[in-house]
Amino acid sequence: MKQLAIFDLDGTLLNTIKDLGEAVNYALDRNGFHTHSVASYPFFVGNGVKRLIERSLPEDARKDKTVVSTMLKDFKQYYNEHNTDRTAPYEGIPELLHHLQDNGIQLAVASNKYQQATLKIINHFFPDINWIAIQGQEEDIPVKPDPSIIFMILAKAHITKQETIFVGDSGIDMETARRACIDSVGVSWGFRPVKELKEYHANVIINKPMDIIPIIENGIPL
Repeated sequence: MKQLAIFDLDGTLLNTIKDLGEAVNYALDRNGFHTHSVASYPFFVGNGVKRLIERSLPEDARKDKTVVSTMLKDFKQYYNEHNTDRTAPYEGIPELLHHLQDNGIQLAVASNKYQQATLKIINHFFPDINWIAIQGQEEDIPVKPDPSIIFMILAKAHITKQETIFVGDSGIDMETARRACIDSVGVSWGFRPVKELKEYHANVIINKPMDIIPIIENGIPL
């Protein structure tokens, strides 16, 4: 039986894409660049906010460190104020988290979103979940798929790799789990297509949150 479930944030626990897209578009418009449709943003996210900003910019501008730095400042100024405006949990996620918590499973978040926003958003939407760790991107900590963030959480939880699953919606998450040598669960409701999850060798792919329960109880199906 698994004892620890680590969740990605964007595209896994919460649909954050509208707030992310609007914050980037705010920064783009403020700096004289063309904005993008919200539908474009699922393919920009995943590697942290700096890469999100770079992907949103024209190719020549993304190489300009001053432009990227200014964009980051404007993005964070807006996003810190508006990061819960249009964000919402995916259907079934609150019920899943309460079920796991009530049954003694430790819960954690491992996100490439910067730490300030990760803490605010998770505590806003899930205030009654006793997370063992809420870990976003911090200076001097490599972003996923580097497994450092997973090892930090395992150390806090005092749980073995064999007792842990990592749940995410992207190839980055599946690769993170692989590098950390823990089982991966890909979710089909997130930002990236199921094809990507398969290409990155998800141990199992699920279509609704409650499908995690038998994996917790019985392990990855053969």
